[in-house]
Amino acid sequence: MTLERQQSSTRSAYPAEIAIVLLLSLGQSAIWSVVSLTAKLTAEKPLASQTATLNPTTSARPYLDLTNQVLSILFDLMPVLLAWYLLRRDGLQPGRELGIDHRRPGFDLGWGAGLAAAIGLPGLLLVYAALQLGLSAQIVPSGLNAYWWTVPVLIMSAIQNAILEEVLVVGYLITRLQQIGRLSMPWIIVCSAVLRGSYHLYQGFGGFVGNFVMGVVFALFYLKTKRVMPLIVAHSLLDITAFVGYELLPDSWLDWLKYQP
Repeated sequence: MTLERQQSSTRSAYPAEIAIVLLLSLGQSAIWSVVSLTAKLTAEKPLASQTATLNPTTSARPYLDLTNQVLSILFDLMPVLLAWYLLRRDGLQPGRELGIDHRRPGFDLGWGAGLAAAIGLPGLLLVYAALQLGLSAQIVPSGLNAYWWTVPVLIMSAIQNAILEEVLVVGYLITRLQQIGRLSMPWIIVCSAVLRGSYHLYQGFGGFVGNFVMGVVFALFYLKTKRVMPLIVAHSLLDITAFVGYELLPDSWLDWLKYQP
């Protein structure tokens, strides 16, 4: 088999590869999110009166819960290693070509913080508006009990979410769709953004819309800079603020985010 035919044969396998990688990770989450949203919409009480809990506790026994949380974080990163391996198998250098390295720390931290600030406040207002309009469930960023390890675990969870989503939904997916060569760039951006929105549907329609917009912004930024690292920084900052802030802020400060029928 010639090199050209071998490369063509490899590219023809990419759609199946994408499906497998996503069904082992965020694509599976998207399907469960649709099921969760359907259950909420068909329940007796309104969507806005229901809750969507992130980082739920898994056991009343503190150290068993800690073990479960840490193992869940580690295992959830395995699809990232799979995607990394598949890209390297095909001769790519994911660290350099996807911009997941430490060559430009100032750029990554600066743009990451800027993106987090630009998305964070409008996102919070969107969450509030969607909740008051009855389009979203009440989001509980942390369902963990208060232990000495709660905040470190929430920070680890935030970073894990950022790595998983940005590497797969932006770096890996956009790279593979470009290699397949059947979609125009606007459609590639839409595919990435729709995937990001879909696995947040368990939060309601507001979660889908907000994350779709975020997905468009992040995809455009990546295509412009070819760096995933600032997106990981931005996503980490957003989730750390949400998870740890919810855990540490007084309940009275969070009352305004609750649904007011």
